[in-house]
Amino acid sequence: MSKSLRHQTGDKIRRDVLGDTYVNTMLRDWPEAEPLLDLITEYSWGFVWDREGLDRRTRSLLLVALLTGLNRPAELKLHIGGALRNGVTPQELAEVALQCAVYAGAPAGIDTMKLVRQGVAEFERGEQSS
Repeated sequence: MSKSLRHQTGDKIRRDVLGDTYVNTMLRDWPEAEPLLDLITEYSWGFVWDREGLDRRTRSLLLVALLTGLNRPAELKLHIGGALRNGVTPQELAEVALQCAVYAGAPAGIDTMKLVRQGVAEFERGEQSS
């Protein structure tokens, strides 16, 4: 079955934000994961991320804050790289970490700040987060 236009749009946005390397490898070696990958590609990326209500920078900032509050460090690290690719500055990411420290707890803010520092260094070296 061919992929829908929404899925194709989502795949492009996902690649723009997260990079081809990540998209080409994340769970691709396990056929059982294909329905999950289709779901997030079509709806998270092709529906939500493609909406006009917020730009990609804003969506990235929100996602960094949400992932901090949810304590999802692997996804947080990935989306810090995506935020940088979307034009978010290291200073803005540090402000998000500070804001999250107040509302999600100091340990969450500290962990996020560490991941921001690591993500910025990797981004500046041209490395892909995964």
